[in-house]
Amino acid sequence: MVKRRDLFKLGALAGGAAVIPALAAQDTGVQAFARPAGHHHHAAAVFRGRAAAAPEPFTVRLPLPPVLKPSAVLADADVYRLTTRPAVAELLPGLRTPVLTYGGSFVGPTIRATTGRRVIVHHTNALETGTSVHLHGAHVPAAHDGFPTDLIAPGTTRTYEYANQQAAATLWYHDHAHHMEAEHVYRGLHGFYLLEDPGERALKLPRGSYDIPIMLTDARFAEDGGLVFIMDDSGNRTTLLANGRPAPYLPVAGRRYRLRLLNASNMRVFQLRLAGGEELVQVASDGGLLPAPAPTDTTTLSAAERADVVIDFSRYPEGTKLVLDDVLSGQPVLRFDVGERERDDSRVPSELRPQDPLPEATIERDVTLAYDVDLGWFTINGKLFDPERVDFTINEGSTEIWRIHNSADPIGVPHNLHVHLVQFQVLDRDGVPAGPQERGPKDTVALAPGETVRVKATFADHRGRYVFHCHQLDHSSMGMMAVFEVV
Repeated sequence: MVKRRDLFKLGALAGGAAVIPALAAQDTGVQAFARPAGHHHHAAAVFRGRAAAAPEPFTVRLPLPPVLKPSAVLADADVYRLTTRPAVAELLPGLRTPVLTYGGSFVGPTIRATTGRRVIVHHTNALETGTSVHLHGAHVPAAHDGFPTDLIAPGTTRTYEYANQQAAATLWYHDHAHHMEAEHVYRGLHGFYLLEDPGERALKLPRGSYDIPIMLTDARFAEDGGLVFIMDDSGNRTTLLANGRPAPYLPVAGRRYRLRLLNASNMRVFQLRLAGGEELVQVASDGGLLPAPAPTDTTTLSAAERADVVIDFSRYPEGTKLVLDDVLSGQPVLRFDVGERERDDSRVPSELRPQDPLPEATIERDVTLAYDVDLGWFTINGKLFDPERVDFTINEGSTEIWRIHNSADPIGVPHNLHVHLVQFQVLDRDGVPAGPQERGPKDTVALAPGETVRVKATFADHRGRYVFHCHQLDHSSMGMMAVFEVV
């Protein structure tokens, strides 16, 4: 069996050259945003401009995404307003980059929510193309899930409601307009949604200013600072960004911190490791807390996966500069500059959130992810995405096991699978039980070429049509997505 930390050394998506012809636009400015949804360039696209010089690492401080303030506070809900609009950001020092944003910032504003208290978000679309907002990892009615063809038309507003009837977790929101999701997210339509609950607060994990969301992306920059977007161009997106900045530094006190790591890149896999193999303690995955802390020296995240880790900086002398590297690319991601020790009443308890077994499965299904040479597109179970076709019909309240298989033929690249509506349990990889870092609730699971992973989920509470897809968004934009309907 392939170890999870070695999962993506086997394929091209760890930063090597793209393995199929690039599809889509080579625009570097905001004119690219005006293309209508569904439009694609089916010929190979080539960027003939000059690339921006690689920035010096550790010259800018890690910014923290702004926290969105409610526009109204009701008895049982918090109300927010967000506008999707173009903006200009300084991602590389000294250069101005046209981006797409929620509310004007490249990493959109963070929404903080509490289990059991509703959140209402009025999204206004000020772009020239349709958008659809998906709250990734959320258990929501189909009407509020952000179906890929259920668009917010330019110049209009749509209201999404989230009941937050699930455990505390690091969620995120992003665009899901089909054929445009890859470019929209790449250009900046992403933000954190942090769900808290009293049970998690009682554990006394690091909180407040010691609880830091870190969004990891990658990009390809033109000489003028413009973002170059070409479909399936992962090998050329060589600039790594943390909260929208290249290899920033973060001053930290000598105490414990909780880092909420999110891989929001389209295609890249991050294999994160502190210099010298220093210990990270993972406490949560996609859907919330693990049953128990999982000490590790490496955290691997495919696109859309999350890992909350705790680092105890009191172990290091004041003045220590500790680098978090991406092993696969050999590049630094972030540097921690350790300062004076501070009083610390946080802790990492030996038990976090025991995971109750799901009911017995009544159905087992097969999901095969593959590249179709004849079509030149990516497929699920041999089919391209059709929003009108229901691929799986699921009885509300039923529990199912899905055998997800990554076909190694003909090009042998890694994939992953994200299932809307549910958090699932990872049962095994090629028959070997899931490791400690995957024993918590998950909504996205990674697969090496030729690997089979079994997951188990209960489809409760909501009926309607949802999607499941590869969350390497260039692949889902190219057809690797399907529909299930809960009835």
